[in-house]
Amino acid sequence: MGNRGQKRLEMAVDLPDDKRACSSLDFRPSSSGSSVQTHMNSTNSTPETQHNDMDTSSSASASSRSEGEPEKDSGYGSCDSDDADPRHSGLREYQRRRSSGDHGKLRSILVSLNDDGDPSRQLVALTELCEVLSFGTEDSLSSMMVDSLSPVLVKLARYESNPDIMLLAIRGITYLCDVFPRSSGLLVRHDAIPALCQRLMAIEYLDVAEQCLQALEKISRDQPLACLQAGAIMAVLTYIDFFSMSIQRVALSTVVNICKKLPSECPSPFMEAVPILCNLLQNEDQQLVESVATCLIKIVERVSQSSEMLDELCRHGLICQATHLVNLNTRTSLSQPVYNGLIGLLGKISSGSIVAFKTLYELNISSIIKDILSTYDLSHGMSSPLIVDGHCNQVHEVLKLLNELLPTSSVQMVLEKQSFLVDHPDLLQKFGMDILPMLIKVVNSGANIYVCYGCLSVIKKLLYLSKSDVLVELLKSDNIPSFLAGVFTRKDYHVLILALKIADIILQKLSYTFLNSFVKEGVFFAIDALLTPEKCSQTLFPVFSGIHPCSNSSQKSSGREVLRCLCYAFDSDLSSSAPEPGTCKHDKDSVHNLAKSIRINYFSPELFDSEKGLTDILQNLRTSSAALCDLMGMCTSNDALAPNEEKFYCLLHQIMEKLNGSEPISTFEFIESGIVKSLVNYLSNGLYLRDDMELPGAYSILYTVEKRFEVLARLFLASSDIPSQDLPLSILVRKLLSALSSLENFPVILSHAFKYRNSFATVPYGRCTNHPSLRVRFMRGDGETCLCDFSEDLVTVDPFSSLDSIQGFLWPKVSIKGSEDAGSSAQGMDHMNSQPFHLPSEANSVQGERPESMSTELPPVKHDSMSTDLPEIQGGVANVSALASEIAVTLRQSNPGDVQPLPENHAGRSNECAPSKLTFFLEGQKLDRTMTLYQAILQQKIKADNEILTGARVWNQVYTITYRRAIASEYNDPQGCHHLGQKFHVLDKLKANYASFFSGLFACELASDVDKSSPIYDILFLLKCLEGVNRFTFHLTSHERILAFSEGRIGNLDDLRVGIRRLQQNDFVCNKLTEKLEQQMRDFSAVSIGGMPSWCNQLMASCPFLFSFEAKCKYFRLAAFGSRQIQPHSPHHNNPGASSDRRSATGGVPRKKFLVCRDRILESAAEMMEQHARSKALLEVEYNEEVGTGLGPTLEFYTLVSHEFQKSGFGMWRDDHSSFSNKGSSRAEDSDIVMSPFGLFPRPWSCAINTSDGIQIFDILKKFVLLGQVVAKSLQDGRVLDLPLSKAFYKLILGKELTLYDIQSFAPELGRTLLEFQALVNRKKYWESTSGETSANRPDSSFRNTRVEDLYLDFTLPGYPEYVLASGTDHNMVNMNNLEDYVALVVDATVHTGIYKQVEAFKSGFCQVFSIKHLQNFTEEELERLLCGERDIWTLNDLLDHIKFDHGYTASSPPIVCLLEIIQEFDNEQRRAFLQFVTGAPRLPPGGLAYLNPKLTIVRKHCSNCVDADLPSVMTCANYLKLPPYSSKERMKEKLLYAITEGQGSFHLS
Repeated sequence: MGNRGQKRLEMAVDLPDDKRACSSLDFRPSSSGSSVQTHMNSTNSTPETQHNDMDTSSSASASSRSEGEPEKDSGYGSCDSDDADPRHSGLREYQRRRSSGDHGKLRSILVSLNDDGDPSRQLVALTELCEVLSFGTEDSLSSMMVDSLSPVLVKLARYESNPDIMLLAIRGITYLCDVFPRSSGLLVRHDAIPALCQRLMAIEYLDVAEQCLQALEKISRDQPLACLQAGAIMAVLTYIDFFSMSIQRVALSTVVNICKKLPSECPSPFMEAVPILCNLLQNEDQQLVESVATCLIKIVERVSQSSEMLDELCRHGLICQATHLVNLNTRTSLSQPVYNGLIGLLGKISSGSIVAFKTLYELNISSIIKDILSTYDLSHGMSSPLIVDGHCNQVHEVLKLLNELLPTSSVQMVLEKQSFLVDHPDLLQKFGMDILPMLIKVVNSGANIYVCYGCLSVIKKLLYLSKSDVLVELLKSDNIPSFLAGVFTRKDYHVLILALKIADIILQKLSYTFLNSFVKEGVFFAIDALLTPEKCSQTLFPVFSGIHPCSNSSQKSSGREVLRCLCYAFDSDLSSSAPEPGTCKHDKDSVHNLAKSIRINYFSPELFDSEKGLTDILQNLRTSSAALCDLMGMCTSNDALAPNEEKFYCLLHQIMEKLNGSEPISTFEFIESGIVKSLVNYLSNGLYLRDDMELPGAYSILYTVEKRFEVLARLFLASSDIPSQDLPLSILVRKLLSALSSLENFPVILSHAFKYRNSFATVPYGRCTNHPSLRVRFMRGDGETCLCDFSEDLVTVDPFSSLDSIQGFLWPKVSIKGSEDAGSSAQGMDHMNSQPFHLPSEANSVQGERPESMSTELPPVKHDSMSTDLPEIQGGVANVSALASEIAVTLRQSNPGDVQPLPENHAGRSNECAPSKLTFFLEGQKLDRTMTLYQAILQQKIKADNEILTGARVWNQVYTITYRRAIASEYNDPQGCHHLGQKFHVLDKLKANYASFFSGLFACELASDVDKSSPIYDILFLLKCLEGVNRFTFHLTSHERILAFSEGRIGNLDDLRVGIRRLQQNDFVCNKLTEKLEQQMRDFSAVSIGGMPSWCNQLMASCPFLFSFEAKCKYFRLAAFGSRQIQPHSPHHNNPGASSDRRSATGGVPRKKFLVCRDRILESAAEMMEQHARSKALLEVEYNEEVGTGLGPTLEFYTLVSHEFQKSGFGMWRDDHSSFSNKGSSRAEDSDIVMSPFGLFPRPWSCAINTSDGIQIFDILKKFVLLGQVVAKSLQDGRVLDLPLSKAFYKLILGKELTLYDIQSFAPELGRTLLEFQALVNRKKYWESTSGETSANRPDSSFRNTRVEDLYLDFTLPGYPEYVLASGTDHNMVNMNNLEDYVALVVDATVHTGIYKQVEAFKSGFCQVFSIKHLQNFTEEELERLLCGERDIWTLNDLLDHIKFDHGYTASSPPIVCLLEIIQEFDNEQRRAFLQFVTGAPRLPPGGLAYLNPKLTIVRKHCSNCVDADLPSVMTCANYLKLPPYSSKERMKEKLLYAITEGQGSFHLS
């Protein structure tokens, strides 16, 4: 531990004496730190309880293997090796010599032990025996020697007259079991267990009894049945309260070992222990409770067929205790397997016991289950820490319990249960009110097919058991018809059967109530589509083609249990008479017959008429849709734009009134009306379905699109008089997201058989991977004469490699002209193809070339500065260019000394459109070159009736891939490098103010899995349009106001200022898709983004707004760093329902320490980045002449570096001169801190100037390179920066173009003035084009009652007189004639030419760490949150929920109450100082206090002298605050403020 030391030596007495950081010393706190150590120990022991049999034994024999341990993967091509180390052979030789000597000693000891007449000699011999055994090995003993020692030791264990002999004899038995595990059988044969049990029951000597427990624990591992028969369970439990907690854990480990092998007969030996075990469930020790729970789980499994025994368990209070433990509000924390096991226990016991069934209802079990299901993360704003296990073990157990609590069969006990529910309708109603809404939410959130089937099964039973009056209350708050309509879009046969049964039950009991809503929500049309698909719309409901093999629908609920068919998934008893795998309860006509029965019984024939079956709302919406289509067909010339705009506005207004009317519109009506398709077609002018945008009049068409989007923004973002009223945009977005959730069927592929194991992949690079390889046979296509046969029969292929990289491996071997094509150029191209995951519009920062997207949107500016690149700057600037060029090479090379990312890099494509030389086919189907091999194979295997697939068969199959020579038409990328180039070529001609918005809108393919004729494609495109409109609200609205000013519709420049309301980014998040992506990333195959279905990558690239910030963060880390990279901001909590993410461990990431100097922070940062920028290791900082190291000092280092970059003396940032007098950060005590209240933005530098105020441009560029390295490294390591960058600079980082409208975000006065100038220019041009220059009605062209000439503006950049914009007689002073040029030049200098080199330098430094393109899925606000963390206000509930109080403090302790009040009273700067004092950083990580890792812990500080004279202290590595119990709140606040302001600046040991 390092101690945060004194800032001023003269005040050392008053400063904190032990503010700590992790040092190289062992973490061994004394009194105040003991709980931390205990917590660490218990945490470290947790994995021992994580396997399927919940083994909680305190220690494990090296020679034994747990029952639930999975078999080793027999992966093909394993490169694991057990080659002997030369040191091992020497060690074995030493052991052989030692064992030969031990044999002689043991024979001598055995003789002494048999000397019954000399107890002292026996005592000495026992002591020597224990010493020999404690250092011995299995080679030291033989079976014969053990057989000789065993009866002697057992006899001496009964030596009641001499407790020392008993103790040593039992210790010898313990050591004997340790050294020679097979000795337990010999000891059992010589009655060792009864002897040990006798000592335990007598309990005359505590140390002897404790040693007996140790010995029994060893023996019970191999001889559990013998221990059971000898009464060991009662022997170890009878006096368990007499022992210390550690010994009690040993005792329970013995019982656990016995309970794992309980026999089916003779239950009495373990049933009599149930009362004691039930009482022990109330213990406060987590490990003990888990052991007890494991025992009871095993006991219930063994007696589950006996109702009498289950009733007996209930009488001992097992139900009450287990229910208390599974309650999320309890203080007891359990590991995930034990927690799931307790839920399963409740299900098993309620299945066979009517007493348990009644008790659970009386205990309000539905409320507890409701809380558990609510953790099935539904918000996705910031993912809840309480997430369900990725393989649905917890939900599986919950659904089985719910099915048992709703019995529907005709068995006698079931009839008794039904009778109980009939007699207590209030209990059933309460149960339904709690459960039904949660089940609907779980299904709607994107649950896999298995969970969906289980939820529907419970819903069906609940509706079946409920009477009509209760059913009305249950269905009142939930739109069950809409829910069923969404379920009918699923394609699984079993799900359709359940949906039909639910509809049948509802119509049977409440036909008059729900018949119309079934028609309105489309349930009727869905049922009709199952019968007559040719009549119904096939875009909304899938065409059903009959029963499918049930094996396709079977799922794995866990790693071990394989279910037969979904029909039997939730049966309480899968007996031997149950059908074999492959059988199904339903015949092939079940769906058809049930659908036909519902249609005949409940729907009148009039509904089948195509017109009469439609609701009035649907017909009205169709009329509006037709009107939009008619409007699309009208003249689209510029002259007709204005009247068409007004018609479009009125039509949109009518549609929005219908959508927001008193009568709700269902998803079915919304989609079937065609409104979405018509609106998208009109908005895009038909462009969204085009593959080729090279068409006549493209500029005119895109100008039309621009005007239509402005109309859309004017209506959808119109400010309401009522602030709380929803924007029209939000109403449409909610409708679209609801429709998307109902319609989408993107598959989730789960690979339960995937194991992390090294394997050797021959293709494409011949290297080891830590995941399985695919076995592939490459064969030449029939009739292919231009290629050779591939010589090797079977090769292993990295599954996450791209087809381009496979081509690079194969082409030199199959090409007839091998000498020409197998050169280094092909190999080099292939390595380029292995860059990280492809995203659109990658920044060319490493190439030293200016992206075309940097061109200004205003009239073109004629100057030479844009052609100037970094190498043309004099002096050392060429070094920066050389560095940037070097990055282009280093990004494609491996650093042999570093940990490399997993092969997700192969998922990417080259930025260049390299021609395809080979085409690959699998089973006759052409493989998509944009995918990895794994993705392409999965794409082929996805069946029409499957949504959630298990990938177990993927890894065991041999794939035959046929290759052919690519023909000329295939040389182009399917996603279209060529077409994208055409599209951007057209868009570059567009002189609109938001060309980048349209380029991203029309140039990006949404999802190749979705047909463009599908309504899903229309919904995605319209959502993308609306999200873009929401982001560009200011741009669109300002542009419309300028147009109105130029046309004379508004006459005051003040009217150009717009007040806008925008939707939050979370309003565009699709919860269902987010949950699906979360499921996919939790799967074991997600070692890279190349291991996920293609829709994940495509939607993340084209529509990232659909996913929550948390999901995007996980995807970013997976794409950029692979699965071994740590998840730095993971929530820490003790909730029993929470699961751990396998990628959150840091074990695979190496750490490197770096020594820095406090007085040379920036120089130290430069040295650090020079050495470790390309390293994947986790960097930790240690300060010179300070011993502290670890998380706290490292976070402080990044904070200090952030502050260094904000110094104005560097000339890096714009200085907002107007802020010196009144604004600015209170943290800027010194005048050298840049005071920019709107965020930091690069200071413009003219290409004609290399030096200004003694500052060299070369030095600035070097600092921007360093800044890029620091920012990227902080993202890689999960560190938080305190760097207030502007939103505009974040846009530049994301590769977005800045325009005139962005200037106002970082320089408001300049931005507003330029907008007003532009408005004057546009007014002048408009009146000249309409009325002529000599018009008498020409409007006033003055600027705020002042002529432009009288402003005396010259052609220099405002605020930077040395930056000359233009020269010449026409550009001397600004006047009305050259005002347009002036505005264009100022904008160009401010956001383009003047900052281009700085931005490129930043990107070049960033790309030395990882590719900057991985950030492009984030918005500017999200990137700031990712980089700089949270700045939220803490409420009292937040503090209570996310702070741990320990070691003398609880949440109600008076000092804690005072502290929380003080924290809430802190202002922003005090809160920052408090965070820096405790954690090392002034900001919280993304997610806030809940995601602080480690969790903030406050403990009582014991003071030797006067309490009020001491100061608080911290250990920053553990976020550990030691707070003295001050006498008053005022004194506490005084000392705390003094500590957090003065106790900074060093880390030292206490």
